[in-house]
Amino acid sequence: MEPNTQLDVLLDQSGISRAGLAVRINRLGREADVTLRYDHTAVARWLKGQRPRGSVPELICEVLGARVGRVLTLADIGMGGPPASSSPASESAAGEYGDAGQGATLGRFVERAALSWRSDQLHAAPVSRTARPAARPALLTGAAAVAPVWEWENPPEDLDVSHEGVREVSEVDVAVLHAARGHYEHLYRNAGGVVTRPRVVGFLTGAVAPLLRGGYDDRTGRELCRAAGSLAAVSGICAYDADAQGLAQRYFHQALRLGKASGDRLFGGYVVALLVNQALFLGDNRRAIACAEAVLRTPGSHSTPALATDLYAMQAKAYARLGDRRGAHSCMGSAETFSTRIRPEEEPEETGYVEPGLVQVRLAEALLVLGELGAAGRYALEAARAPAHVRGRVNRLATLTDVELRSGSTERAAEAAVRMVEYAQGIESQLLRQRMRRAREHLLRYPGTPVAEAAKLIEEALRVPL
Repeated sequence: MEPNTQLDVLLDQSGISRAGLAVRINRLGREADVTLRYDHTAVARWLKGQRPRGSVPELICEVLGARVGRVLTLADIGMGGPPASSSPASESAAGEYGDAGQGATLGRFVERAALSWRSDQLHAAPVSRTARPAARPALLTGAAAVAPVWEWENPPEDLDVSHEGVREVSEVDVAVLHAARGHYEHLYRNAGGVVTRPRVVGFLTGAVAPLLRGGYDDRTGRELCRAAGSLAAVSGICAYDADAQGLAQRYFHQALRLGKASGDRLFGGYVVALLVNQALFLGDNRRAIACAEAVLRTPGSHSTPALATDLYAMQAKAYARLGDRRGAHSCMGSAETFSTRIRPEEEPEETGYVEPGLVQVRLAEALLVLGELGAAGRYALEAARAPAHVRGRVNRLATLTDVELRSGSTERAAEAAVRMVEYAQGIESQLLRQRMRRAREHLLRYPGTPVAEAAKLIEEALRVPL
């Protein structure tokens, strides 16, 4: 059984204790001439994923709905399907994204997303001895993982995203969200996803969710969804960087649904690129190729030169891993062609990550897989020399270290590794630590004082806990 996070969050929002919920359920039962004898231990079992029999789930909806001030459905309390009706993965697909799919209302999706943000906020802060263990969503695979991309790409569209609410949402509110996105992205790039994630999640819960529940017309609503989706994407990036892959995927799917509601196809294409990058990290190369193709095969509004550059470069790496040299080189050529067409002033704010040197480091990694070390070395060196933000430099130097080692240039590899450690200081990132561990393992395979000293320097850096 999977923990019922939605019920846990609603209990927290309502301010009702476990024993208090049980008492209220028993009271409603007596009013209906039904004898119920639940206590706090029964509620604890519900929170662990057990579903009570009969009409008790409906009674839970009635009790909690009265306290939080809105009508709750069985799906809202995490009891939308029959007990043990599907696997955890399919339950996650239906529960976390299903309400964002075709035929679902945007309002229903927003409520479920807000609940998930609140749940994540409860567990996103640094873990203490008294903190409750986080119940992170499972990573979707197979068809469930790609379904959100196909639903983003195809009808039906949201014809009207206006909403009635107490608080009137203005253009100033939307502008604040865009400014927040830029702030958190800068923090992520320089401090890492581990330290940035709790702040983004707190902002989603405290600022974004109330705005999505506010009042706005269709035009403002689309702009709001665009800005909210962008923040959800940043939260996903931070979760990815913290190596919480199921959580990151859920945020990316939420961002994709909000992107569809906004009508901004370019933003949706950017979110798909995040999913492509995650698929590459997870080693799902065919999914990476297929998702990238969903953006690239549709000319016009789905992509920009910067986005196409990165998508083709990632496809090249996926083809290289599959042993398709021809496919890899074809995509490399396309990536380089589109990179010459990038005009930063014409790009959306999110594609600013496609900086000088990014395509070169991606192609170096693809060429390294193919064993074409000479070309890989030229690209890796060019990438390392290009200007980049801090974490970008760390990744590029890690790639250069690998290429130099494979090429037999151990002293240059050690030099690159030392620079990598220097740039990595102060960044809290599980993924960068993984890269550094791999670099250390590779260095230890080669003899010589420089590589041994570089490996020791990495080991010392990794002793500092996140």
